[in-house]
Amino acid sequence: MGRVVAVCARRGHHFSKTPALSIRLLAGLGVEGDGHMGATVQHRYDRRRDPTRPNLRQVHLIPSELFDELHGKGFAIAAGDLGENITTSGIDLATLPGSTRLHLGAVAVIELTGLREPCALMDKFQKGLKAATLDRDVDGGLSYKAGVMAVVLADGDVSPGDAIRIERPAGPSQPLQPV
Repeated sequence: MGRVVAVCARRGHHFSKTPALSIRLLAGLGVEGDGHMGATVQHRYDRRRDPTRPNLRQVHLIPSELFDELHGKGFAIAAGDLGENITTSGIDLATLPGSTRLHLGAVAVIELTGLREPCALMDKFQKGLKAATLDRDVDGGLSYKAGVMAVVLADGDVSPGDAIRIERPAGPSQPLQPV
């Protein structure tokens, strides 16, 4: 079981988000009041390509353990800096299979849709950050460490300190892929 370390949201499209005391998750939409909230794709690049696609990036999660790793590499990163809505602790998010459900706090439920692919904006935030969030797996393939994306299945408020319960998908599972 993991924990919520921080929650963040921000109106409009900005790289970083603002830490909050709590956020409200809305089923099928995302984080209330956040620039990426919506049933259809809100990411600016993807929306230009096809604005009718479903929004698989309603909620962005990053493990706080990544911040520790980045601090060790000389980066100054705090909750919300990388655009995440929820900072977690105690869960290796990137290793969870697709369609894993996370129960956040008392009633909120999200379902993991994929990995966040590090983008060029990371280097605009801090030079070298994009490369620092990429790695190679044992087969030489790229390994993304910039967090995971999810959709909201059940409404609920989420606050720092809330428990996170993992519900793995039934049957065979697939590793998360970039979305």
